[in-house]
Amino acid sequence: MSEQRKFVPFVSSETNIAEFTVRALVIGLVLAVVLGAANAYLGLKAGMTIAATYPAAVIGMAIIKLFKGTILEENFARTVGSIGESIAAGAIFTLPAFFIAGIWDPFFTPGNYAISSAIMFAGGVLGIMFVALLRRVMVEDVDLPFPESVAAAEIHKAGRHGGSGSKFLFSAMGVGALIQALGQFKLFATSADKLVSFGKGNILFKSPDVSPAYMGVGYIIGPRLAALNFSGGVLAWGLLAPIIAYFKFGNVDPSTLDWAKEITTVWKSYVRPIAIGGMLVGAAFTLWKMRKNLITGISRSVSDVKKAASGESTTERIEKDIPFTYVMLGIGLASFATFFIYNYFAQDVVAALVATLVMIVAGFFFAAVSGYLVGIIGSSNNPISGLTLSTLVIAALLMVALGMKGAQGVAAVLGVAAVVCVAAAVAGEMLQDLKAGHILGGTPWKMQVGDLIGVLLSAAVMFIPLLILHEGNIKAGGTGFGGDQLPAPQASLMAILSKGIVAGEMEWILIFTGMLMGVGFIMMNVKSPMLVSVGMYLPLGTTFAIFVGGLIKGAVERINEKKKFNEGQKSRVENNGVLIAAGLIAGEALIGLLFAGFAFFEIQIADLTSPFSILLSVVVLALIAFMLIKIPINNAGKPDDPLPPHVSM
Repeated sequence: MSEQRKFVPFVSSETNIAEFTVRALVIGLVLAVVLGAANAYLGLKAGMTIAATYPAAVIGMAIIKLFKGTILEENFARTVGSIGESIAAGAIFTLPAFFIAGIWDPFFTPGNYAISSAIMFAGGVLGIMFVALLRRVMVEDVDLPFPESVAAAEIHKAGRHGGSGSKFLFSAMGVGALIQALGQFKLFATSADKLVSFGKGNILFKSPDVSPAYMGVGYIIGPRLAALNFSGGVLAWGLLAPIIAYFKFGNVDPSTLDWAKEITTVWKSYVRPIAIGGMLVGAAFTLWKMRKNLITGISRSVSDVKKAASGESTTERIEKDIPFTYVMLGIGLASFATFFIYNYFAQDVVAALVATLVMIVAGFFFAAVSGYLVGIIGSSNNPISGLTLSTLVIAALLMVALGMKGAQGVAAVLGVAAVVCVAAAVAGEMLQDLKAGHILGGTPWKMQVGDLIGVLLSAAVMFIPLLILHEGNIKAGGTGFGGDQLPAPQASLMAILSKGIVAGEMEWILIFTGMLMGVGFIMMNVKSPMLVSVGMYLPLGTTFAIFVGGLIKGAVERINEKKKFNEGQKSRVENNGVLIAAGLIAGEALIGLLFAGFAFFEIQIADLTSPFSILLSVVVLALIAFMLIKIPINNAGKPDDPLPPHVSM
């Protein structure tokens, strides 16, 4: 086994160049607001958001290069610019639930705006402070590939030098963008399903989504992790959903049912809660396995404080986080603010105090879990809504135990979930950007302070696009949040769950069954019970596409061995493959954001539906596979070529 290379950042720790500048901050703040608003729209309509890291990286890089800025300014602008998306995710998953549950009707009042901004800012501050404690543990963990962080860092590095590396990356960006655009125009089918009948029961088979981004993520994380993720999808769609549907509808006249729709509904209503139970156990198990690293990381932070106080601090620039004392102060102030938020909802000091304690514990717990998941599958696939639902269940139980009932009980539950949701979303995005900054040589504390400013601005303005969309839909004859045009699926589910638990109508058997399933995974020595449960929670097309990307990476590794490449050739294949995968991810994300903008302004796009759409889908999948296999292998170089610089992971 070759000796592991010592990590070397793109910009050395001893180098001091412009980083936290006014122009980088302004560019980042504008991107945070714009990308956050676009993702708020997309999330309310489709229940998903697009990772803002790539658009922020490409746009920030293009603008800063015009001013002849530095790569660390680009890194800083991307970090600030992408934080708006995580605030948007926290907002859309929870705030509309207050309206859907009948607590905020009308949605807008000055008080509702103020409390929403306070929730988003308090949650954002907590997420950043928790990350300051977790950063060293996460970014230095060799078992966490951070696929999207690597992709973002490669975009910045490729923009700084020419050569084949940048050629591969930007060519792949073009291909990813083109495929996403043609998919939006419906030239080919982006997904397909087939219902197969077995007498009284049915199984709904689904194809992998035709997604360059998902396949790129699968390629970067590799076949083992991709297979674990997909195994959850197989359990959900190949076992649980069809068998539950069989017992539920097996004796119903099949001609009266839309089986595909019913199986999908079963997955949403029954399988996902089971997956949440599995994620709860998986999250606890993940933190337990990380306990030594977590304790070591926090101990190092405390040690740095002591050294700084005695004037002996020797921490390198690229290892300096916000000082530990300031982190504790930030957590304390944010907790103090959330106490008043919860007391506003519950009108009960004891309940507010308990809710605050739950928020602190759950917030740190899920910030760590969110960072871990981002390290494995990237923030695009981070199941923030599942983590939030777990928090909601715990908070609801406590509120019921404290005697909270009715609208006040529901409001208190949603308030706890909202703060934790924002904290977990911000933590995942922040760790993703800190890993990219770690690769590039950015200064952690500067990135963290920049994100605090970004969180403040995003929290102040994110309520506005939600209000515009809600009121605009009502004026157009709709019902606002929860209606056909703005279904807000995660917020709707949270409103239903919180009301059901507080009213004593929750089906706890599903959560508990999922927890026992998670225990079973641990007893079977499953490498990542959390990742399997996440695979159950995500759509099958998503996990299938990630799995296909992992299989392609496995094929490349087999070809490497068959051709008997030496270490230098294998390294070149690895580097080129990661660059192509990064380009595919970034290209799809950028064009996805563009089409989200078209939808926001109600710009109609052409429908190019083809009778050969399924065949064209296969061709597109084959094209992506060809790029990810043939190009890296063909550019492996000669055995005696010098060893290339390794893509930092």
